[in-house]
Amino acid sequence: MNPLFQSVDQPTRRQFVSGAAKTFLGVSLLNQLQGRGLAAAGLGTSPLKQVATARNVIYLYMTGGMSHLDTFDPRPENKEVSGETEAIKTTADGIRISSNLPLMARQMDKVALVNSMNSTQGAHEQGQYYMHTSYTLRSSIRHPAMGAWLQKFQERGNPSLPGSVMIGNDSRHPGAGFFEAKYSPLMVNDPDDGVSNSKINAWFAGSEDRFGSRLGAARQLDTTFAQKYNVKNVRAYADMYDDAVRMMKSEELKAFDLSQENDELRDRYGRESSFGQGCLLARRLVEHGVRFVEVSFGSWDTHNANFIRVPELCEELDAALSTLLQDLEARGLLSETLVVLATEFGRTPEINQNDGRDHHPKAFTCLFAGGGIRGGQAYGKKDEKGFEVVENKTDIPAFNATIAYALGIPLDQVLYSPSKRPFTVADKGQPLTQLFG
Repeated sequence: MNPLFQSVDQPTRRQFVSGAAKTFLGVSLLNQLQGRGLAAAGLGTSPLKQVATARNVIYLYMTGGMSHLDTFDPRPENKEVSGETEAIKTTADGIRISSNLPLMARQMDKVALVNSMNSTQGAHEQGQYYMHTSYTLRSSIRHPAMGAWLQKFQERGNPSLPGSVMIGNDSRHPGAGFFEAKYSPLMVNDPDDGVSNSKINAWFAGSEDRFGSRLGAARQLDTTFAQKYNVKNVRAYADMYDDAVRMMKSEELKAFDLSQENDELRDRYGRESSFGQGCLLARRLVEHGVRFVEVSFGSWDTHNANFIRVPELCEELDAALSTLLQDLEARGLLSETLVVLATEFGRTPEINQNDGRDHHPKAFTCLFAGGGIRGGQAYGKKDEKGFEVVENKTDIPAFNATIAYALGIPLDQVLYSPSKRPFTVADKGQPLTQLFG
């Protein structure tokens, strides 16, 4: 046979046989679909990479929809909109905030306001879920929150303590989503109580052998089940037990003990404020190596008596946030800790018949401080009534992409849910790189 014909003919035969096999076995279609899925999974995500500017995050969540008009983006020149709220100058040139926040007015040189926030979700549960995950709420799947993504991509700061902690009574927090249970945050309802049930039972006290014997018996009982169902979620629960025991025996558990702080500092945070003490606990945890701490604070759902309730809420927020920023800075932690203040949506410029403001996802304000953020700036702009965004509209995925960008989490890295659906940390959000520097 002519070598020329042989060199052409043999690959053609191999291709034909291979193609026929794939067609008959359904392999070709599968490969094509997989290839398309891999190509499309990260489509539209940001390819930007950077060395992390933040190691830790303290995420302050204002549950219920904080009014931007009565906090960080007031409209004093429009009395029909502002109601009883006045504006005051701050340490940041050209930035005024509500007179409800006099202590924060002195700290605005550390803060970057994002005045152009916009959401597609106008109901509380859906809005909170979207803000925490960058994905809309679905009955078929639960998406991970940012603390879980951070643990998935990076190491813990302290092997004896949880990778993330949630302070506040928020049962709707998405937690680890479809990731393994070990990436869930440790839930702390009351910052004054620390970690509940963390002391070894009195029956075991002073007897390491007795405690170890009971643990060994529990593991033995679980062995058959673990071997039969050797999957990551089952292994993750075993890991959680190991983590719990390690934390119970660790000296690092003192990180949760607020009694070790001096009275003057506790008073500055707000001694009678669960949120204030939560912020103090967040600082202690970050100081001991916990990488992601969320503190929730509500209720900002001021449909009624907005001009009575918001000043009361602001009094707690003002003391806690201003003290947190100063405390972090004094300890050299602010430069490596990204402080985030977020809420699910804002409130309407229109004042309703109950002297309140209603849900308003079209335009609201969130903020960043520390962690590589350049303070003393306001990004984006609303119209003169504070009704809609007119400059640099920022959606929820972009806001979350900015957090991930600060942490050095790859925005285009695709991870798969158990049902093989592809997801990225902030969907298709583009980070606000202008805020850094």
